[in-house]
Amino acid sequence: MARTLREAPWFDAVLAWYFVTVWGSGFLATKVGLQHAAPFTFLTLRFAFGLACVVPIVLLMQPRLPAGRELGHVVVAGLLMHAVHLGGSHYTQYLGVSAGITALILSAQPLITALIAVRWMGETLAARQWAGVIIGLAGVALVVWHKVDVREASAASLVAVTVALAGVTAGTLYQRTFCPLVDLRSAAAVQFAATIAVLAPLAWTFEDLRVDWSWELAGSILFLVIGASLLAVSALHTLMRRGQATRVTSLLYLTPIFAVALEFPMFGVVPSALSLAGIAVTCLGVALVTARTSRRVHTESATPP
Repeated sequence: MARTLREAPWFDAVLAWYFVTVWGSGFLATKVGLQHAAPFTFLTLRFAFGLACVVPIVLLMQPRLPAGRELGHVVVAGLLMHAVHLGGSHYTQYLGVSAGITALILSAQPLITALIAVRWMGETLAARQWAGVIIGLAGVALVVWHKVDVREASAASLVAVTVALAGVTAGTLYQRTFCPLVDLRSAAAVQFAATIAVLAPLAWTFEDLRVDWSWELAGSILFLVIGASLLAVSALHTLMRRGQATRVTSLLYLTPIFAVALEFPMFGVVPSALSLAGIAVTCLGVALVTARTSRRVHTESATPP
């Protein structure tokens, strides 16, 4: 039954749209959460709650646990995806950089992924797909252009967002290459524990673990843990196992669109005409990248080295 569901032609589309919707909404949930706790403290609370959610699942369902070299690879991938990526992006916003600059820099991931995948992972992209990657990035720039204020960017914030970009790109490709067969439930438990072990000391040392407890904080953590860290990340890795890295990560171009769309009902921010034009351009770019061709494309997803 489950196997038939995974093989249904619409299953990948459902996973993709779920990931895009939740990941885009996560920017706003993070914005709310950072009003009540500093970045490392907020992330420590987030992953502590995530670990409390996933451990009962692992104990009940008893999936295969990573061991040996695979365990080390799972830890490295998790630290890159969670501690490095989220720590950097959260601290960028905490230092005063708008969501516009943050989203614009992080949206370069599909372009970087394409360069890495072609050079070192044996993927072959058609000219149409290269055009889509560049058009998508240009569309994202149009979507968030009205929010960009370069005067907000300090050297520290630019370092933080660059670290975040490197973390999410390396973490996604690392897990796909070295952990292609790991069970995502057990991997989540290991990665959440490793992330807490790294971030909790930073939160204690630099932020004194100060928290302004509120329902808004609880709601943002609940959404980010259940919706993003557990379900959306699992959807992303599932899609990575089933298709090209560049095709899958190009979906990240669509996440700022949801952030812009949700800002209106939540914060009263009306999207500009330039943003609406950017949405159309971004959708065109993603369509060019994700459209399947009749020619078989080689992907690397067999077994870890």
